[in-house]
Amino acid sequence: MNKQWQEIIQGIKEIYGSKDFIPLHEPTFSDKEVEYATDCIRTGWVSSVGKYVDEFEKRLVEYTGVKRAVAVVNGTAALHIALKIAGVQANDEVFMPALTFIATANAVSYLQAVPHFVDVSGETLGIDPIKLEEHIREIGEIHNNQLINKMTGRVIRAIVPMHTFGHPVDIDPLIDICKRYNLVLVEDAAEALGSYYKGKHTGGFGLVGALSFNGNKIMTTGGGGAILTNDEQLADYAKHITTTAKIPHRWEYRHDEIGYNYRMPNINAALGCAQIEKMDVFLAKKRALTQSYKKLFEQIDGVDLFVEPTFGTSNYWLQTIILDSEQHSRDVVLDLLNKDGAMARPIWTPMNELTPYMHCPKGDLTVTNELNKRVINIPSTPL
Repeated sequence: MNKQWQEIIQGIKEIYGSKDFIPLHEPTFSDKEVEYATDCIRTGWVSSVGKYVDEFEKRLVEYTGVKRAVAVVNGTAALHIALKIAGVQANDEVFMPALTFIATANAVSYLQAVPHFVDVSGETLGIDPIKLEEHIREIGEIHNNQLINKMTGRVIRAIVPMHTFGHPVDIDPLIDICKRYNLVLVEDAAEALGSYYKGKHTGGFGLVGALSFNGNKIMTTGGGGAILTNDEQLADYAKHITTTAKIPHRWEYRHDEIGYNYRMPNINAALGCAQIEKMDVFLAKKRALTQSYKKLFEQIDGVDLFVEPTFGTSNYWLQTIILDSEQHSRDVVLDLLNKDGAMARPIWTPMNELTPYMHCPKGDLTVTNELNKRVINIPSTPL
């Protein structure tokens, strides 16, 4: 097996120009980012007020097709506020995939609500709608027009689908489930800027959505995120509470509720304005990289390159291979790749296995547990 993987590593290095070390994903900057950031610095408006914040929000609206975007400090903050304005309250339960980044669960916990983990589909790596409905029928009952978990007595308030590595989850069946069981859809599109489901941009299907612009995302503001919604009142409320809930006044400091210092700084938004101008280029390069990897892996037994579902268009944020665990050991492969300078990592540890979330309710997680042993991300920087 080692000889086969040495050939793969050599192939990855040839794709990337024989570098000694190839990171998993790194940002791509040009003179435009320098120009906008320099302009921002020269004005002195580098914090949470300035023209670039407004401009970045406008460009996000134009790009994603939603009515409003509210820029914030990171994707976790975006998801936290999205859940709050969607009505998630203390002691509520929130359905989410067990196979996700911990921010999805943390954002629910910030509201003193409880993550409820469900299984994923091998087709999308996101929530499996069929298994979710089966689980609801097993543990749920409708009382006073609310879905109640019979096992815990808690209200199940929302579903948070996550578009894993930029691959769109099958969201229409989840919308139907929300309608049948009076659940709110809050979309975790942190990894999915530039991804589409049936021709519509991700992040705009639920009542609220969240994006991330962390340094390793397809485009970056350094740190940053955004709340997406088609509800004007919710957008106004999100902007208010992410700006410490301060009531506008020429000099008074008055705040009408507990707020959050979550607004994106102007200098980060300046980077975002430059980066979003190049999204089409980033996406084209991502797809070209996918084609290169397809050629590399098509002759390798027991290794499949994960590709977009038939109903969606992926941004291919992180290139993903799925191993046949009977032929390839995940940890052996990870060791070989990383030792030879091709940075690779496994998919996240399932949330129900992490210390803070071991006590949380969960459904059958057969696919989650299987994928945990088989999924690896490989170098994904667009060339």
